[in-house]
Amino acid sequence: MLFLIPWGADAQVFRNKLKAENDSLKTEIDSLKKVIELLKQDILLKDSLANEMLGIYEENEARSTSWLSPDDYSPEITDSLLNIWYLHRQVNEDSSNEDYDMDSVRFSSNVSDAVMRERLESMNSFITLPYDEKVRNYMVLYSEKMPSKMSNILGLCQYYMPIFEETFSQYNLPDELKYVAIIESALNPTAVSRAGAKGMWQFMTKTAKSYGLEINSYVDERLDPFKSSDAAARYLEDSYNLFGDWNLAISSYNCGPGNVNKAIRRSGKRDFWSVYEYLPRETRGYVPAFVGAMYAIKYSKEYGIVPNNVQMPVQVDTFMINRNLHLQQVSDLVGIPFDELKGLNPQYIKDVIPGNSKPYVLRLPYNYSSSFIANEDSIYTYRAEELLNPQTLISSRPSSSDDGSSSGNRISYKVKSGDSLGKIASKNHVTVAQLKQWNHLKSNNIRVGQRLYIYKGGSSVSSSGSSSSGSKPQASPAKAPAASTEGGTIYKVKKGDTLYKISKQFGVSASSIMKFNGIGESIREGQTIKIPSK
Repeated sequence: MLFLIPWGADAQVFRNKLKAENDSLKTEIDSLKKVIELLKQDILLKDSLANEMLGIYEENEARSTSWLSPDDYSPEITDSLLNIWYLHRQVNEDSSNEDYDMDSVRFSSNVSDAVMRERLESMNSFITLPYDEKVRNYMVLYSEKMPSKMSNILGLCQYYMPIFEETFSQYNLPDELKYVAIIESALNPTAVSRAGAKGMWQFMTKTAKSYGLEINSYVDERLDPFKSSDAAARYLEDSYNLFGDWNLAISSYNCGPGNVNKAIRRSGKRDFWSVYEYLPRETRGYVPAFVGAMYAIKYSKEYGIVPNNVQMPVQVDTFMINRNLHLQQVSDLVGIPFDELKGLNPQYIKDVIPGNSKPYVLRLPYNYSSSFIANEDSIYTYRAEELLNPQTLISSRPSSSDDGSSSGNRISYKVKSGDSLGKIASKNHVTVAQLKQWNHLKSNNIRVGQRLYIYKGGSSVSSSGSSSSGSKPQASPAKAPAASTEGGTIYKVKKGDTLYKISKQFGVSASSIMKFNGIGESIREGQTIKIPSK
């Protein structure tokens, strides 16, 4: 179809009209792009939530084998899912910084390259800090492009950095490694990634457990700044022992040792810049970001970055809690604001310290210590029936422990045709008396379709701290047999094993086992590995 284009004044009107239509279409397209981007983010969030939800059940195989249905959702599972949803939404909404494509952007700065290079060299870092276009971009990003976020990070540094420094010093590791936490979480102890990593050091569940962090319905030590920092230090130490290069060790923290090993094999070399092109895309910017964050903190005054007042205490006291305790009990009677108390103890994901099962740490600002000691006897009884109702503490015993002792996980069992209490008890390694006590049964009669609750390990936890069954804890499982062989010991991986547990058993490092076998951190039941000689 042909259009006749007018001449003269009419032509100008036509062009103006055409331009207005084009501008209108461009605005609509831009709006559609924003909608599409929001939908993509929502899909990613939902996928991540789905993975987290599946993880809840994968960590409790007993629930899965009992055919858990939506009708069986206990309050603790519902709370866990709601908590995951909330944390994911919080992360999604907190992303206030502009999303830059760091592969293509080149930031301008009033600070010359020569000055930035000189400052970087004068930092005299134990870790090699190269200066190139990629590193420069991240230096500008952290020092100039996110002033509000960096002010908040600088404020949090005053509380958290001494914790990291002490931890890394204990392992004789470079002090600069503390900046990894800034890249991982911006020093947010309750951060949750889209992939399901949690805490300030962003541990995935499997890796966290392999480094001895406790994760169950009431406690998630990935959120504990002290425990997670210790695990991060051991992970970085193992990575350095494996690769012999701190930049590769830091990269491994982001993408795992398997991906770094793959990049090394492809490049034929063992330094970061040689393997750079072979690393996953998101990992390539990890070391430059690490350098950028370190630079911005070091020269914050030069850039006018002032630390925010984040209201974290200068000095903290630690108390060992041996009885179930709700944080609200402490807040009400000691007078500490609940949010401040929660901020110091983020690992208690339901605000309950399950002290009946084993001692746990409670951290308080120093100025509240005397009040806690003065009121300690009354704190445990205050509103106990309301806040520590036995029904809410039904799973307060940790889901697993390093010594293999019994757990108090509750599973739901649906009675089938032909079932009897004796048969169910035998199948689940408990007694008929326990089944009757847990389910308030006055006789041995049960009916098809009836729900029975069973406590794996044979004991439930009441608010008074006594075992419902009165049975003794199960003995720790015997260590799997290991056969000596030339150059090391052959070991068959058993259920519940992690490289960290195996390394402690044989007195060697996890990294030496990985290096000796040419494997990553993942192992499976039945797998045969060799343990290097000491």
